[in-house]
Amino acid sequence: MTDSASRQPSRGISGRSVLLRQLIRWHWVSSALALFGMLFFSISGITLNHAADISASPQLSVIETRLPAELTEALLETDRASGLPESFHHWLDRELEISVRGAAMEQSDHELYFSRPRPGGDAWLNILLPEGELIWESTDRGWISWLNDLHKGRHTGTAWRWFIDVFAVVSLVFCLTGLGILALHASERRGVWPVTGLGVLVPLLLLLLLVH
Repeated sequence: MTDSASRQPSRGISGRSVLLRQLIRWHWVSSALALFGMLFFSISGITLNHAADISASPQLSVIETRLPAELTEALLETDRASGLPESFHHWLDRELEISVRGAAMEQSDHELYFSRPRPGGDAWLNILLPEGELIWESTDRGWISWLNDLHKGRHTGTAWRWFIDVFAVVSLVFCLTGLGILALHASERRGVWPVTGLGVLVPLLLLLLLVH
């Protein structure tokens, strides 16, 4: 009985050590993976929260021209529901250095309209038929707006939205493993739970009392 009793604490300490090592391992791995994301979303969170206080001067670029006659004819004759002629896209790329591939398109018998929103700005292309008159307008609202739109996932595309989702999961692992490490060390550090509780209580009080 003496041997059995002496082995029980040893097993408890061993199991605690194994759990602590696993938590530390996942904590540092998740912190390394989330490092860039945490820095980026912390900085862009500040710029987003003070967007109204940061002055910006949008840069507007306008192009007005006319399509070549053969391209205008091609647009009139093609079945636009199945896609626009490649010659049209090549001409835009070569002559104007713009692209509307994959852009949302609205059309009628006499007009084509393409919308190209992007982080930190937007652009649109309007083509009047049968004249072939073309107007391209692009607005750049600066890098602060670019950061804010990336933070919100606005007009960023599928890949960036997936990054935000994966980053959120990694951050959750980082927080939960950190909480587990705190719990294992709580008996050795008296301030663990008061400080943790303060971190929960302060935002809750702000939400309940000051956010309307």
